[in-house]
Amino acid sequence: MSGETLIFVYGTLKRGGSNHHFLAGQTFLGEGRTGPGFRLFDLGAYPGMVAHADGRQGVPGEVWAVDAACLARLDVLEGVAEGLYRRDRVPLFPPFADRPIETYFYARTVEGRHEIVV
Repeated sequence: MSGETLIFVYGTLKRGGSNHHFLAGQTFLGEGRTGPGFRLFDLGAYPGMVAHADGRQGVPGEVWAVDAACLARLDVLEGVAEGLYRRDRVPLFPPFADRPIETYFYARTVEGRHEIVV
């Protein structure tokens, strides 16, 4: 897996999601869940995950190994340059607990947004 980045996806990028085609040709590694300290919010057409001290259940999702070209496309999709999301490491439960996994965190306020309970 040299040169690949492990990405945790939790919304429209998951299998069956409207943006899953962005992961075409990449490697699905399995389902995962964040540790406590994260919550998911309804942003309309897509969800956004944020670090939140009250997040006790964690957020479910999928782990993918993606190449550099795919990662660059995902950064554009997620609006990283515009400050919509930021890509950073996220702790997951086993079997991914000891691996460096990144995800897209919503980078704007969730004030007034409804939490998605999963």
